[in-house]
Amino acid sequence: MYVIINLVDVDETSDLFRIENNNINPEKGKVLIAEPFLEGRYFKRSIILLAEFNENGAVGFVLNKPINISLDEVLINIAHFDGDVYMGGPVDTNRIYYIHTIPELIPNSIHISDQLYWGGDFNVLKDLIEQKKVLPHQVRFFAGYSGWSAGQLEEEIKENSWLVSKIDVKSIMSLNLSNLWEKSLRKLGGKYRLWSNFPENPSMN
Repeated sequence: MYVIINLVDVDETSDLFRIENNNINPEKGKVLIAEPFLEGRYFKRSIILLAEFNENGAVGFVLNKPINISLDEVLINIAHFDGDVYMGGPVDTNRIYYIHTIPELIPNSIHISDQLYWGGDFNVLKDLIEQKKVLPHQVRFFAGYSGWSAGQLEEEIKENSWLVSKIDVKSIMSLNLSNLWEKSLRKLGGKYRLWSNFPENPSMN
């Protein structure tokens, strides 16, 4: 009786986790999808929306790390809002930032891409929340943001930390983002589908 053993070449394993960005460059409106082994409270299996990217650096918000508290629990003098607050990143965590799809209602909004914007007149937004004229799927709030200095993000991408991709606005503004990392990878298909099923701690598998 013969037993056939399939040996996996080390180079093949390396290829499985090597990111192929297909010449997709980081730019505002794109997202960064963390590779499976990236560690850290904010960045482990995270998806980050790039709200700004230029020669001076980049600003982004982690989309899939809810804090599970409401806006009126972290800010005073604001009406209750049903949407959760998310961990936007490790920078300036004592401030609240937001993205939205209602620039016609919020003056001075900054365009990201498509129908997606960030910032704007917060006093106007507070009034809209008080008057119940804005819904949770129209505004997403973040405590802090993710930031990179000039050239830093490009270097991290070269180091295989981030897959640059695109996610539609509806998915970004969804109220259920707990499995966004897995969903996004499965949608990309190929070896990235395998990433989505890879255990967070391989030694426990």
